[in-house]
Amino acid sequence: MFRIISSIDQASQEFKGNQEFNTNLAAEYNSRLDSVMYRLDDLYVKRHIERGRLLVRERIDLLLDPGSPFLEFSTLAAWDQYENTFPAAGIITGIGKIHDRLVVVIANDSTVKGGTYVKETIKKHLRALEIAFENKLPAVYLVDSGGIFLPEQANLFADKEHFGRIFYLQARLSAAGIPQIAAVLGSCTAGGAYIPAMSDETIMVRNQGTIFLAGPPLVKAATGEDITAEELGGGFVHTTISGVADHLADDDRQALEIIRNIFETYPRKNYAAPVRSFAEPLYDIRDLYGIIQSNDKFVTNPREIIARIADGSEFHEFKAGYATTLITGFATIMGYPVGILANNGILFSESALKGTHFIEICNQRNIPMIFLQNITGFMVGKEYEHKGIAKDGAKMVNAVANSTVPRITLITGGSYGAGNYAMSGRGYSPNFLFCWPNAKISVMGGAQASHVLASVKGKDSGTGKSSHSLLEQYERESSVYFSASRIWDDGIIDPLNTRKVLALCLAAVAGNRKREFKPGIYRM
Repeated sequence: MFRIISSIDQASQEFKGNQEFNTNLAAEYNSRLDSVMYRLDDLYVKRHIERGRLLVRERIDLLLDPGSPFLEFSTLAAWDQYENTFPAAGIITGIGKIHDRLVVVIANDSTVKGGTYVKETIKKHLRALEIAFENKLPAVYLVDSGGIFLPEQANLFADKEHFGRIFYLQARLSAAGIPQIAAVLGSCTAGGAYIPAMSDETIMVRNQGTIFLAGPPLVKAATGEDITAEELGGGFVHTTISGVADHLADDDRQALEIIRNIFETYPRKNYAAPVRSFAEPLYDIRDLYGIIQSNDKFVTNPREIIARIADGSEFHEFKAGYATTLITGFATIMGYPVGILANNGILFSESALKGTHFIEICNQRNIPMIFLQNITGFMVGKEYEHKGIAKDGAKMVNAVANSTVPRITLITGGSYGAGNYAMSGRGYSPNFLFCWPNAKISVMGGAQASHVLASVKGKDSGTGKSSHSLLEQYERESSVYFSASRIWDDGIIDPLNTRKVLALCLAAVAGNRKREFKPGIYRM
C-alpha cells in the first residue's frame, strides 16, 4: 500500500492552537470520567467498602485476564440528569477478555441507588446485550440490583424497550448458542431474578447473594409470612433446594474465579487474534490534539487522522481524485483489514455515489468498515436538487442500511442532518459508535436552526423561544455530553486511545458470519 505522508507543521500557530484547545477538552472529559468512576467520598461507596464488599470495577478487574484491556461503554450515561444521583446509570458494561476470549460484561453498581434501574440503565443494559448478540460474544452478568427504580416505573416497565426486553434478548442469545454466565453478588429482586434464571450457569455468594420474585416485606404483606432474605432466596436455598443456581461461592473473589473456571471448559475460540502481523503508524497519535480543528468551521484533514491510526500509515485510497469531500480506501488496524470512509467536507451527489460504490465493494469482499464522521450534511440549493442529490444520497443511505459487514462509527467532529445517516449514525445500527470530546450531534447547527425558524415565523419562532434561547438550546443539546448521557453513542473516547479502541472493536466483530448483501432499489 501507499504510505500517507503527513503535511502537518507542528511549529505552526494553527497546530499549537488546536493542541491547546483539544488538550483542554480531553482534560475536561477525563475529569468528568474520574468523577463518575472514582467516588471514594460517596457515602454509599464508603458503606459498601466497610461491609467488606468489592466495588463493581474491582469485581471486573478480578474477572478479566490480568493486564488485559476493558472497553467500557457509556460511562457518562445519565450525566447531568437525576441531579447526578445515577453515575454511569448505575451499571457498568463493556468488553474484556477471560482466558483470552472476548466477552461482554454487564455489572450492576449497588452503591448507586441499590443498583436499581432508570431509563438509561435499561438502555445501557440492552445495548450491551445487542453487542453480545450481534457479535456472537458470551455475556457475563455480575448481578447486584434491586430491580426497577420504583419512582420511575412508568418509564421502565411496560414498553417495548423497557425492563422486560432484557429477558427477551437473553432468550434470543440462548437460542443462538451464545453463552451466558451470571454471578449473584448481592440482591436480585422481582423481574431481575430472571437474569440468573435464564443464564446457562449461575453462581451465588453465600450469605450475600439473594434471588426472589418478592422480598421479605412484600411476602409479609401478601401472605403474612415472616421470613429472612437468606431463608427466602439465599445461595444455599437456590443451590440445594430450588435449583435456580448451580454454584455456591464463599465470597466475591471465589464467585469470579468460578466464572473464569467455567470459561476454561468452553471450546477455545480466540476472537482477539489479528489477521496478520502489523507495523505501528509512522506518526505519533499525540499529534491528533494539534490536528483536530478547534474551530468547527474548518475541516480536519481525515488523511492526517488515518496516518495516525492505520498500520504503517499505509492507506490504499479508492477514487482518490474523484468526489474528494469523501475519502475512501483500505487499511489495516493492528492487523485487521478495514475499509475507511472519512468526511472531508460536505457530501455532494458524486460523494454519495462514490460512498455507495465503496460500501458495495467492502460487502463483496467481506471487509469491515470504519466511518470517520465529520459532516455538516448534504449540499443544498437549486443546482444540486436539480442534479438529483436526494436520490443519490438515498443510494448511500440504502447501502449503509443494508450492509452486512461490521461497521464501526467514530464521530470526529460535527454530525448533522442526513449526513449522520449516510455515515452510519446510531439509527443505522453500527456495531459500535464512539465520539471524540469535540463531537457535536444535531439535526443542524444552532445558528442555522435559529435562522430557519426566524425566517418562517419571525423573531418568535412559535416555540415561545427567541433566536438566542434557541441557539443556547441547540448548543446544549448538540454537546457530546448530552449525547453520552442519553446513550446515543457507546461512549466518548480520548483521541489518543482511538487506535486501541478501534482494534478491540475489530476483534469483537471478527466472529461475525458473512451474509449476502442485498441493497434495495436504487432510484436511477
